[in-house]
Amino acid sequence: MISIESTKMSNLKFVVHKHNATTVHFDLRLEVNGVMPSWAVPRGPTLDPTQKRLAIKTPDHALSYRKFEGTIPEGSYGAGPVEIWDEGTYEAEREKGKGLREIIKDPREAEEVMSEGIEKGEIKFFMHGKILRGSFALVKTKNFPPRSKADNWLLIKHKDKYDKAGFDAKVIN
Repeated sequence: MISIESTKMSNLKFVVHKHNATTVHFDLRLEVNGVMPSWAVPRGPTLDPTQKRLAIKTPDHALSYRKFEGTIPEGSYGAGPVEIWDEGTYEAEREKGKGLREIIKDPREAEEVMSEGIEKGEIKFFMHGKILRGSFALVKTKNFPPRSKADNWLLIKHKDKYDKAGFDAKVIN
């Protein structure tokens, strides 16, 4: 759909860690209000707007974790190798109409919109990464099965000039 691109990039940072714990998955982390809310994306993010990706909300991480690469020791939560798969900046977006979004220029307002959106279960953002570019949304789903304690979301790529049909994060190094 239509998205308005920014002429000035945000100072808000994001990182995607490729993490080989029990299985290989990707951890998406977005800077919001001094921490990095995080989602585990089992199949990895995609640039294909026809594909939605499960994104399981995990505990927030400290901003310093953005630069972490290494191995989490055996016996620790998330034990296994972690590498930075992608990183960059992002800008919060606000829905202005069906398929029309605006970039929020004011940094404080952007973080407020992101924080409120996470609480409500829907955020939109424009990524300026080395791999991930363009407009995305994270939308909270109803938990399945109904008694599940998982905090499930969907990571969705909006249609824009950064689309890549068939994009598979697991084959990108």
